Amino acid sequence: MTERDPSTRQVGGEPPADDWREQTTPGLLPVGGGASSVDPGGYGYPGSGQSYSTTPDHPTKPVIVRRPDGLAGLLLLLAGVAAAVSLVLRWLREPGDIGWDLVRRGFDEFGGGFGDLVGSGFWQPPAVVLGGGVLFVLGLLLWLPARTHRFLGVLALFVSLLALAAVLVPLASESWDPGAFRLGFWFACAVGALGLLGALKAMLTGPRYGTR
Repeated sequence: MTERDPSTRQVGGEPPADDWREQTTPGLLPVGGGASSVDPGGYGYPGSGQSYSTTPDHPTKPVIVRRPDGLAGLLLLLAGVAAAVSLVLRWLREPGDIGWDLVRRGFDEFGGGFGDLVGSGFWQPPAVVLGGGVLFVLGLLLWLPARTHRFLGVLALFVSLLALAAVLVPLASESWDPGAFRLGFWFACAVGALGLLGALKAMLTGPRYGTR
């Protein structure tokens, strides 16, 4: 009788010792079934210098969130509205011209050159009204989502300072006497004041960070 190979010998009708590993679920390493790079001892534990980690493949990182600046935009919009209201109100007690008349007078003087406009003293109404219009447009842009609105804030700051200078000059010429001015002039003052507040808000508000 031919001898059988001991490695294929069965005991009690059971398959060889190596065959039961092939009958297990694919991808699962039996206990004690051999070592691996993760489990060199074959006992289901990490090997030396290795560890299991639950950290995601793509960890979250802080990113800049694009957002509008509602408060700064509202202040600049109010500055533009104040400039529009000043057009229909009287600025000075004497003469009693409304803002629109003063703006037209300023553009007429500008026809003779920039020097004539500055020398006549009628550059202030166009500066206030046109500045208010620019602030209104910048206020609309501040409602658009962006990483930061500092550039728009810098532009609004220069326009607001020009509008403030346009009302401080007549105030100084009248020896800071509020009785010499009417309601339209105070709306003109609000253009520069509101614009300055909105500009500072946009400039000082840094980017906001979030996680992706």
